[in-house]
Amino acid sequence: MKYSVQVLLPFILIFSLSKFGVAQNTTIPFNVGVVLNFNKLIGRIGLSCISMALSDFYGTHSFYKTRLVVHTRDSKNSVVHAASMALDLLKNIEVQAIIGPETSSQADFVIDLGDQAQVPIISFSATSPSLSSAQTPYFVRASLSDSSQVKAIASIVQAFRWKEVVLIYENTDYGNGIVPYLVDAFAAIDTRVPYRSVLSPLATDDRILSELYKLMTMQTRVFVVHMSYSLAARFFVKAKDVGMMNEGYAWIITNGLSTQLNSMDPSIVHSMEGVLGVEPYVPMSDKLKNFNISWTQKFHKENPDMERATLNTFGLWAYDTVWALAMAAEKVGAENIHFQHPQVIDGLSDLSTLGISTIGPKLLQTILETKFTGLSGEFSLVDGQLQSSVFRLVNVIGGGGREIGFWTPRNGILRELNAADTKFYSSLNFNLGAVVWPGNSTTMPKGWVIPTNGKKLKIGVPVKEGFTEFVKVAKDPTTNASIVTGYCIDVFNAVIGELPYALPHEFIPFMNSDDTSAGTYNDLIYQVYIQKYDAVVGDITIRANRSIYVDFTMPFTQSGVTMIVPIKEDQRKNLWVFLKPLNWDLWFTTLAFFIFTGFVIWVLEHRVNNDFRGSPINQLGMLFWFVFSTMVFAHKEVFSNLARFVVIIWVFVVLILTSSYTASLTSMLTVQQLQPTVTDVKELIRNGAYVGYKLDSFVFEMLKQMNFNESKIRTYASVEELDEALSKGSDNGGIAAAFDEIPYMKLFLSKYCDKYTMVGPTYKTDGFGFAFPKGSPLASDVSRAVLNVTEGVKMSQIEQAWFGQDNCPDLSTKVSSYSLTLDSFGGLFIITGAASLLALFIFLLCFFRNYDNIIRCDDPNTSTLKRIAEMAKKYDEMDPSSHDSRVTKNHKENTRIASSIEASPISIAPSPPTSPSLIDRYCNPFGEEDQERASTSSFGMDGNVTPLEGQGSPFSTHPNVDKRQVTEIISTEIIVQDGERQSALVINV
Repeated sequence: MKYSVQVLLPFILIFSLSKFGVAQNTTIPFNVGVVLNFNKLIGRIGLSCISMALSDFYGTHSFYKTRLVVHTRDSKNSVVHAASMALDLLKNIEVQAIIGPETSSQADFVIDLGDQAQVPIISFSATSPSLSSAQTPYFVRASLSDSSQVKAIASIVQAFRWKEVVLIYENTDYGNGIVPYLVDAFAAIDTRVPYRSVLSPLATDDRILSELYKLMTMQTRVFVVHMSYSLAARFFVKAKDVGMMNEGYAWIITNGLSTQLNSMDPSIVHSMEGVLGVEPYVPMSDKLKNFNISWTQKFHKENPDMERATLNTFGLWAYDTVWALAMAAEKVGAENIHFQHPQVIDGLSDLSTLGISTIGPKLLQTILETKFTGLSGEFSLVDGQLQSSVFRLVNVIGGGGREIGFWTPRNGILRELNAADTKFYSSLNFNLGAVVWPGNSTTMPKGWVIPTNGKKLKIGVPVKEGFTEFVKVAKDPTTNASIVTGYCIDVFNAVIGELPYALPHEFIPFMNSDDTSAGTYNDLIYQVYIQKYDAVVGDITIRANRSIYVDFTMPFTQSGVTMIVPIKEDQRKNLWVFLKPLNWDLWFTTLAFFIFTGFVIWVLEHRVNNDFRGSPINQLGMLFWFVFSTMVFAHKEVFSNLARFVVIIWVFVVLILTSSYTASLTSMLTVQQLQPTVTDVKELIRNGAYVGYKLDSFVFEMLKQMNFNESKIRTYASVEELDEALSKGSDNGGIAAAFDEIPYMKLFLSKYCDKYTMVGPTYKTDGFGFAFPKGSPLASDVSRAVLNVTEGVKMSQIEQAWFGQDNCPDLSTKVSSYSLTLDSFGGLFIITGAASLLALFIFLLCFFRNYDNIIRCDDPNTSTLKRIAEMAKKYDEMDPSSHDSRVTKNHKENTRIASSIEASPISIAPSPPTSPSLIDRYCNPFGEEDQERASTSSFGMDGNVTPLEGQGSPFSTHPNVDKRQVTEIISTEIIVQDGERQSALVINV
């Protein structure tokens, strides 16, 4: 019964065609070959769908002139037999097209025959990307290439944040063809493929078990399986037996297996529970529903031994292939259908006598241009194959595949396909439905573990001469084994202790046989990239060029490159330290403004203030005396309002200058130990000074980028060498400054903080980190553990153990020169200068306006020089309206009157205390009006002096005394005596 259907199938096809007129010769036959495996699921499904496709197509297109006549051949799951059957069809039947063969390995042989005979080979199940119509133009893939699903698989891996994946595939064209595409897709999402497991389709159970045990010893727990059903069935059963289908594992299967899940044996499906898979999405339609019902009834009736078989995409592609071929045959027509045969020569093989189809090229082109909507969706060939479309994401559970989401090339992972109108690409796992993982677990697998039976991690450490506090490699004198210690080693051990699992490891020094370093730090990093080491631990700085080859953890030290310079000698012993607070430019500017301000004050006060008059020497001395006395605010009074305005501004400037000078000098005398010899990198470059860096450090490249001349850069290997170089100085074979990372500088300053200090800006770097292979899941776990250690007290204890107690001043304080510069006071000088110039301008404007008659002199004989001389003479004169001018005039007049009275027998004596009010009437010093009133009341309206009671009138009888003069004398005497009033006035003649 098993083979009866196979024998009768060609007759059934011919019988089904006879009712459409073939038997009556009303239509033209179009011979087509079919090469499939009659004993495999895909082969039987394909034959059944081909038969139904012929019936359905010609039932709908009964008016067609051509009819496909199918000639089937059994490949018997053999590459050679499939090629032999194809040769038979081409040579003996002269078919115009061949549908099949089933596998990619068989198709690889058959398509060469098709190229030679120019007969299209149309396969609906050979999905290997290694088969291409670009190389074999007569090959047509009426299915999706396996490469179309790799991005969907990569999206699943990315959604669950797995960083390592192991590929498991069979060693055939079908298995090998997808591998390069998978590796590229994983690389695009930064996922590593640390191992590839390759199995032969004929592998024994022992060989499968051996490979599974090997996989169990690895860290990775995510596997992508790409193999045929026959091998996969045995593989997953054994995987379940050894415990690899338990919690913590993740499995992904490709399209070839996912499409057959519902047709597999229940025991096989049970061993695959929790597996994820991808398969092409076929939109449901009424036509597909009806066809599925009809096909199921027909197939199970003809193949009772395959009760669980269900219709899959391979069957739908076979159905659509027949429709496409039938349409193309009708367009090409059946006239002149024959083969051209070469001349027969004795001894030629069958291949040499193979004919060439006359309509082959036209038929191929017509097939490639055929487009319609089939059961599987849109049938449209591009580059000789169907294009990628939507994929269903399924989870094996409950005896089959359960849909959990979709993937599209444009939108990525989607929970519902109708949400595909979004413009964003999604790779998030919450877009998927609930997933049941192996072991009936709902917890997402981490993707990797530390195997209990695995080997220790090989961790490379650097070998160095200096700065051994960070990493030190020594030899055990007894065992000759390497002993690795140091600050970085203790930090790594502390970090490993924070992990929630054990991490067995061993430190391997990166050195030659003579115990010397085997290379630079970059060379050591590269050893991880080539998988010689599993990690690198040490004082390894995180750099961009190194991150290309490895993944770094979070840094565990302070980051940055800084500069160390010697400290200046104590300048408090310097005789001229009082000049240091101000820069020379500020000193000169201040002196210039002292002189300028003094000159302006002299100009404004010369005509109104006797203090600013006299001989030129006295005036020059007063000029300097006045402005410099403002520093202690002991300057003389000024009378001009303009001068007062200038002095107010100038005193404010002097106050700020003196306060700043005092503060800077105080700071110099008390914080002198923090002053460096150099504070600016540009100064080092400008002076051509030598600088240093640690041997084999990346800082050398940084110094070149900072425009240091390579000839001015020197190296040091240890703390002692650095101290010696800085002590010598740049001019004596040493260096003026050293550049290195902050951890090294802190170690150096912990020993020499009394001689050197850290100055200048900090150039950004990322500190020390541990290096792991790209994509290693350990990197993220160790990074979290690093944060736990650095934020706790453990880090401080490790630093104190290796670097000692920090008794130095705060090294993070940026020190610079204490000398004040002109830039800090430029605004003040601008203000006082503007005020002085404004006052000087106003004074000159008023002066020239008062004496404009001299300037506008109409005398033509008056020269300009004479006018200037006249103006200078006027300026040198005392201003008659000034206070000092009035005082001088009164003084001279009083002197003259006093001389006149002294020549007359007149005396003034105190009067008796009986008449004090009389003095008030005669001596009012506060105004002319009061003076006149006093004159009227005392001397009478006619100007004569009224005699005192009991006495005569002495002034009226004296011929040489003017009455008004006497009054002035009295007033003047009262003023000189500061307002003290006399009790009586006696005048004796």
